[in-house]
Amino acid sequence: MSTAEGLPLPEPALGLYVHLPFCVSICPYCDFVVYAGADARGPRNRIDLLVDALIVEIGLRAEAGGADPAGRPLSTIYLGGGTPSLLPAAALLRILGAIRAAFGIAPGAEITLEANPGPDERGDPGAQAEAGITRISFGAQSFAPAELKRLGRRHSPADIGLALSAARDAGIPSINLDLLYDVPGQTLGSWADSLDRAIALGPEHLSLYALTLDDPEAEGLTGPGGDHLPPTAGARRWRERAQPEQDDDRAAAMYHLAAHRLREAGFHGYELANWALPGHESRHNLGYWERRSIEAVGPGAHAFDGQVRRWNAARLDGYVAALLPGSGGPPSLPPGGEEILDAASASAESLILGLRLDRGVPLTTLLEPQFMDAFDWAVAAGLLEETDDARVRLTTRGRLLSNELFARLI
Repeated sequence: MSTAEGLPLPEPALGLYVHLPFCVSICPYCDFVVYAGADARGPRNRIDLLVDALIVEIGLRAEAGGADPAGRPLSTIYLGGGTPSLLPAAALLRILGAIRAAFGIAPGAEITLEANPGPDERGDPGAQAEAGITRISFGAQSFAPAELKRLGRRHSPADIGLALSAARDAGIPSINLDLLYDVPGQTLGSWADSLDRAIALGPEHLSLYALTLDDPEAEGLTGPGGDHLPPTAGARRWRERAQPEQDDDRAAAMYHLAAHRLREAGFHGYELANWALPGHESRHNLGYWERRSIEAVGPGAHAFDGQVRRWNAARLDGYVAALLPGSGGPPSLPPGGEEILDAASASAESLILGLRLDRGVPLTTLLEPQFMDAFDWAVAAGLLEETDDARVRLTTRGRLLSNELFARLI
């Protein structure tokens, strides 16, 4: 069902993203909303305060229309960060209990927890499993000690294997490892070694990301209502030194190598940056690429209801002040912003997100007048291929040049 403007009607959420912004330290390349040091550990940490505020927001978002009035429960929940594995099991239980009360959680729901592999950051996987976690995503990033050090990571290569084994022993049925490529100082050989060591550990899912060093402040994303925090002076200096050491051709070779090795190992590259064994695709992230309605809570979190993209501001103080007012007055939704999509923007976005997936988009899309010039260019450049079921998808070359195609489609 659609509105008169050609947009789908707002939909109740099928998934929920929860942003937990605490880390022991902040990696210099990281652009996520993160608070570290005393905010995350020690007698003055703000974890319990954030959990209190999150529980209030969960209730307010459900009341504001996020929950399905017909009672359909959530099928996916994603606890991201930050380092959510820093939270004690009691805090996870409080959050999931509030979600269950406000939205409902479907039997067999996918509940993902992001974690760092270090022994003082991975938390207790047994308690996490008992709390309801069904999927863990470890920020491995590399198996090369020098690369981990350069990236500011606190764990060792051995910690990755120990963390995965502990999660497996706890009964977590699906495990992802994140890896970074085009890292300063990285070679094709060290990247191949990281891939091989990751595959050998037996995860069900691998996410491979090219290191990006954007400046959210220059992009205007860090103001009072912005969804990013300004990078520190040290992070800026690190990025200025790192950028000249990146190389597009080397990154392309790394991607080609990964696609080949993962295919040989039985992984399906179902999305530009994601490979999974059969049945272990991230159901929550598929919701984003399929433009499903996903609610979101926490500082900097983004939500979508089919018509409107909404975000919470990144500043923790403003977030807590709105939801836990010190005056004793009623709580209010946290500050932030929203973007209402018009029909043309929604159509282009749907097409771009569809092309990110291995199944692609219907072949008839190439005939739509507003996209024909971009598709003609992409076909001539060898970026697209036709499938047996009358669809079109990116070739491996197309995946590497996808950003150029997507810019032409907007």
